[in-house]
Amino acid sequence: MKRLLFTSLFFAAATVATVAQKSPHETVTQTVNGKKVSITYGRPYMKGRDVWDASKNIAPNGKVWRTGADSSTVFHVDKAVKIEGKDLPAGRYALFTIPGEKEWTIIFNKAVKWGAYSYKQDEDVLRVTVPAKMTTSPTEQFTINVGKRGKVAMMWANAEANFKVQ
Repeated sequence: MKRLLFTSLFFAAATVATVAQKSPHETVTQTVNGKKVSITYGRPYMKGRDVWDASKNIAPNGKVWRTGADSSTVFHVDKAVKIEGKDLPAGRYALFTIPGEKEWTIIFNKAVKWGAYSYKQDEDVLRVTVPAKMTTSPTEQFTINVGKRGKVAMMWANAEANFKVQ
């Protein structure tokens, strides 16, 4: 009986530890000029890490990042939109970024997959470059907001990058 209780407690603890390590997921949705914009993404925490350091391979500056945790971030629009003035057809896209100290490249890719490991540039539908800025206080948990006027803000650590949906 004691062995069964110990085994049950061990597996319960292991399950809780595994679940606790995953980043929570969130979907943000906003209607912009009659067009529904929805973004589903994993929200990793900084946990004291330098997330932009290339040697840590979390969200390295200058390299393609899945823009969140776990699965690719999914950007969905129900009607055609303009991103930073460039056309993006209605559809479901993987949202990748290439972070940098002064600018970020925002990538809309047709292949929604797990992570960025199988990312292929030839599957990009649209790329735009936007300025990045340093924030006055760090954002512990990666956050994406979509405003009513179409501003998509991505914030993590000491950085923020925004792009416009119209």
